Amino acid sequence: MTERVNIRVHEERANQFASREDFRRIFSEDTDSLYQLLLLLTRDSVKAEQCFVGGLEDCVAGNSVFREWARSWAKHAIIQNAIRELNPRPCRSNPAPPTIFADIGQLSSRPGKYFEIDAVLRLEDHERFVFVMSVLEHYSEHDCALLLGCSVPGVREARTRVLKELADSPHTDRSQKQLFVQEKK
Repeated sequence: MTERVNIRVHEERANQFASREDFRRIFSEDTDSLYQLLLLLTRDSVKAEQCFVGGLEDCVAGNSVFREWARSWAKHAIIQNAIRELNPRPCRSNPAPPTIFADIGQLSSRPGKYFEIDAVLRLEDHERFVFVMSVLEHYSEHDCALLLGCSVPGVREARTRVLKELADSPHTDRSQKQLFVQEKK
């Protein structure tokens, strides 16, 4: 009797965690949004694809995570892959304008955007990662600092610079500028 109870308890615990199939399903269902996130981070379709595949591999082979956290964990995995790929440090970032590619139309074609996609892609690597992670993905300053290997004040300063730059951009309309001002506060 106790053996059956132990088996049932073990099965119930196993069902609480995301399986390989759960992650494969998430990456399949969320391909567009995960890929778009990677395009924002990497500015490069080849690197975005590599980070996508690496994130899937990390999730499938990685540690157990609760099933209800699986989508967040998938995003976290691809962001970590993008960080490893680009190593976005303030002193090592590349401020050069990005190469524009066909996939970028997917990012800016939706109505109601709060930022001009080209302005975000023009940001240097470190500032772009800070903006995407802290503003768009709502990572805490502390989490951004840990993942990017910098200080919390460094994240805060980078986010403030980006928000000011985006608010001052001639391509940002008045309602979007008000949102940036509110975000800075």
